[in-house]
Amino acid sequence: MQHLQQTDPELYTSLEKELSRQRDGLEMIPSENFVSPAVLEALGSTLTNKYSEGFPGKRYYGGNEFIDEVETLAQERAKKLFGFSHANVQPYSGSPANQAICFALLEPGEKLMGMNLLYGGHLTHGWKVNFSGVYYNAVQYPTGKDGYLDYDVIEKMALAEKPKLLFVGATAYPRLFDFERLSKIAKKVDAFLVADVSHISGLIVAGAHPSPAGYADVMMTTTHKTLRGPRGAIILTNGNPSTPLKAVERTRENLPTLIDRAVFPGLQGGPHNHQTAAIAVALKEAATEEFKAYGKQIVKNTKVLEGIFAENDIAMVTGGSDNHLLLLDLTNLGIGGKDAEKALERAGITVNKNAIPFDTRKPYDPSGIRLGTPALTTRGFTEADMQTVGEIFVQVLKNPEDEITITEVKKKVAELTAQHPLYSDLA
Repeated sequence: MQHLQQTDPELYTSLEKELSRQRDGLEMIPSENFVSPAVLEALGSTLTNKYSEGFPGKRYYGGNEFIDEVETLAQERAKKLFGFSHANVQPYSGSPANQAICFALLEPGEKLMGMNLLYGGHLTHGWKVNFSGVYYNAVQYPTGKDGYLDYDVIEKMALAEKPKLLFVGATAYPRLFDFERLSKIAKKVDAFLVADVSHISGLIVAGAHPSPAGYADVMMTTTHKTLRGPRGAIILTNGNPSTPLKAVERTRENLPTLIDRAVFPGLQGGPHNHQTAAIAVALKEAATEEFKAYGKQIVKNTKVLEGIFAENDIAMVTGGSDNHLLLLDLTNLGIGGKDAEKALERAGITVNKNAIPFDTRKPYDPSGIRLGTPALTTRGFTEADMQTVGEIFVQVLKNPEDEITITEVKKKVAELTAQHPLYSDLA
């Protein structure tokens, strides 16, 4: 970053400090990951200079011959990887992608149904202060007392509410999704089933989680979580688009056209071509055997933590995990999620405070914390490493105000990160 250092030393210093933070700490927020140097190169490329409204072969600006090559590569790789026949790789991120899906499939005021944010769902699946809960008639389903989704309850709600769009997906749910059952529920009320697999798409690719392909009408995934790409999103469906500007009925046959038209010109202007290129790189990486092994290792590493927490009487929502994350219930430890997050951060471990199902505490100081293994697995952490991670994690949770413990843990964190260096070839 020599040019940045010369041009803007103040900003350069902040970036260097952030690089050090990532290198020297244990990143355990389950929605974060580390991209490859190749993804970073594409993201910082000259493609950021080009305007490209439209789609390959149908642009509103000249000079897009090579941009078309890049976007087509990303589209084809996404379709092959996830088993859909149409891919839109232009959404700027996950929330705009979900906004585009709602814009494509619903009129304002029509009903959508999604998992309640306070029970592990996502903000854009109908939460009351989000666009999805403001512009649409949103109803939300909870989990059961055990933290698991109750598909009988979801079906009963769907039959009573008759939504036009049913979201499946979560931001803090540690178990598998039954896409087949949800598809049957959606069909009973003639709703579009939208699978937001942003958290688990890398696990799906690896065969470590069931796929919604063949069940969902639309699949959306961000590209920066377990898929290990840049910040961005992909919307997948089946069929072939017609002219994107042509008004069409909201039917399953027209889904590709509806989605494309919603992304552009409905909600976005020019796509971020450097981002599209970086997504294409990540998709190529995800198609390898090495990535499949990586996805399976994520789950193995989570299982190690599950065992350690169970041995130390640290409560987990649903009692454990099938995927990349764990949601801890700290009630019995007498500490809130906010204080636990801060104590762990002082020790060099990054997690995030999170509500648990039926939480009695406020959202900004909830009863739980959310943690995961994707970023550590990217660094090469295996079961033996995760044993140490779990042990020092427990030390902090049981002694959150003991600075001697915090200091000791921070030293162990330094030892672990030294064994698994990150971005060693960057300045």
